[in-house]
Amino acid sequence: MSRGVRSARELPGQCQERGKWRCVVSECDLSACASARVTSVGICKFTMWKVLFLTMLTLALVKSQDTEETITYTQCTDGYEWDPIRQQCKDIDECDIVPDACKGGMKCVNHYGGYLCLPKTAQIIVNNEQPQQETPAAEAASGASTGGVSASSMAASGVVPGGGFVASAAAVVGPEVQTGRNNFVIRRNPADPQRIPSNPSHRIQCPAGYEQSEHNLCQDIDECVTGTHNCRADQVCINLRGSFTCQCLPGYQKRGEQCVDIDECAVPPYCQQRCVNTPGSFYCQCSPGFQLAANNYTCVDINECDASNQCAQQCYNILGSFICQCNQGYELSSDRLNCEDIDECRTSNYLCQYQCVNEPGTFSCMCPQGYQEVNRICQDINECETTNECREDEMCWNYHGGFRCYPRNPCQDPYILTTENRCICPVSNAICRELPYSIAYRYMSIRSDRAVPSDIFQIQATSVFTNTINTFRIKSGNENGEFYLRQTSAVSAMLVLVKPLSGPREYIVDLEMLMVSSIGTFRTSSLLRLTIIVGPFSF
Repeated sequence: MSRGVRSARELPGQCQERGKWRCVVSECDLSACASARVTSVGICKFTMWKVLFLTMLTLALVKSQDTEETITYTQCTDGYEWDPIRQQCKDIDECDIVPDACKGGMKCVNHYGGYLCLPKTAQIIVNNEQPQQETPAAEAASGASTGGVSASSMAASGVVPGGGFVASAAAVVGPEVQTGRNNFVIRRNPADPQRIPSNPSHRIQCPAGYEQSEHNLCQDIDECVTGTHNCRADQVCINLRGSFTCQCLPGYQKRGEQCVDIDECAVPPYCQQRCVNTPGSFYCQCSPGFQLAANNYTCVDINECDASNQCAQQCYNILGSFICQCNQGYELSSDRLNCEDIDECRTSNYLCQYQCVNEPGTFSCMCPQGYQEVNRICQDINECETTNECREDEMCWNYHGGFRCYPRNPCQDPYILTTENRCICPVSNAICRELPYSIAYRYMSIRSDRAVPSDIFQIQATSVFTNTINTFRIKSGNENGEFYLRQTSAVSAMLVLVKPLSGPREYIVDLEMLMVSSIGTFRTSSLLRLTIIVGPFSF
């Protein structure tokens, strides 16, 4: 037998003490009291009503606790546990959590605050009838003498006011009927069809939110499943014991009877950079150049140079963006991605001495024929030292931008060659008396467009005689007045360029030095034939 149900046969000595028949309230059995003396019947009857009164009080307390919807305590009585969702204590189903709660082939029946172990053939009948009037003691005794319990005496029970599913025991008689401490009627054998109605549902009256089960018990109605709730379409129905509640969907809050969206973006810091509120939720966005991390909250920089390099040449990643740069000789185009060649030749006129040639990303300098480029400067090529086409009887004379071949013996009759580039006319020859005594051949090269005035050549007497006067003049080759001969001393003079010359051009200028004796005894002259070659360029 389980706790709360004991047989009178197990307590023959507990109802008798020192020859007197007495009944213990919690352990007194009606059949035992029925076999006592007449004076004991009244005591046992009184004891039975006392048991029923205590049962009613216990059921009323359980009912009041069961129907209370708001409990602010988190500690519950033994046999109950705290339900954080419903915010109240709920019964623990020991039959579900206690292994082998009942042994010996007994079946486990959960009860509020505990459980019962009953035979498999036992039936539980729950009644919600009002207590009946107490029957006379003789009827109770008569009923007890037959080994049963009178219906009128058993109908008296503690019924919870307002109804409930813990009710009094039904008014049932029979030799195999016993009552437990919780007023359950335990039937060991199948009920007599004449005594037990075939449809006991008319004896079940369940409170609001409950309905009769197929086992004649009051079970909770799940309004959320049956559709009998009145929750709005934007709400969620949550079933409670005997009732239900309406809650808003996640991301919404209740204002009155309506559910309004929660603006998560108004309560920072949900997102590191940008928050976008959506109905019932939100999501994070990142600024351009960033992407959401795995936590969908923080933003990490995108390395555009690795992910999708759009730069034509050089890419440099910066926080949230990137910049493009170009190689030397290029510049960024208007789209800031591509590179355009810089025409260095257009940016300056002084990059090259002669000609600038633009190239992709750079430039080069070119020089005219007869010159070579050295560090963007054009330098004359001395063809006389490299390769020339002069004959053996000719000498090579280099000038700026080219060369010329001149005869090695420039003397013409009646002059004869004495030393290199010097010719004399012998005094013995009568023709020579009217001619300059000597002719010296000299060559020089100047650049085109040379600045003026400019000293370009100096003439000087090779022999100095006493009592002589030396005078200098330009004898020929100065028809346009490009030159001027300025005497610098008694024996020298300087040829001065007074007009700019443009080449290529060759000028032959004869410079004469006249030497006269101060006493008039002799007169002689010498000629210097100067060949001036003007180069084609100013370098």
